[in-house]
Amino acid sequence: MTNTLYFGDNLSILRDYVKDESVDLIYLDPPFNKNARYNVLFKTPAGAQSDAQVRAFDDTWAWENGAEAALDEVRVSDVETFRLLNALKSFLGEGDVMAYLAMMAPRLIQLRRVLRPGGTVYLHCDPTASHISKY
Repeated sequence: MTNTLYFGDNLSILRDYVKDESVDLIYLDPPFNKNARYNVLFKTPAGAQSDAQVRAFDDTWAWENGAEAALDEVRVSDVETFRLLNALKSFLGEGDVMAYLAMMAPRLIQLRRVLRPGGTVYLHCDPTASHISKY
């Protein structure tokens, strides 16, 4: 898998293309759960600012957008992590922070699967959920 660039949802790529214990270093820079909308701003051919823009992504998480399904996936694949998330859900409820954690959990589980023994993970996140994301 050297010198290969994959484009797409990292969860699908991890499942379909990355073997167990095959990665030495992981750097993950997920959305931060900032409840914000981010756009790509364009410039004119001369390099001046332009009003043209396109939506890049929404960093907004809601329970209704697949978080329950993600949590169910964790229940099947990693019971210990599910218990932790379920306890957090009973405390946090079905809000945006819990939705973020539920969506991140399957990805982090897959990253743990592909990481070699002695490998390193760098998780770039902000204080909103960093303390909980480090499970």
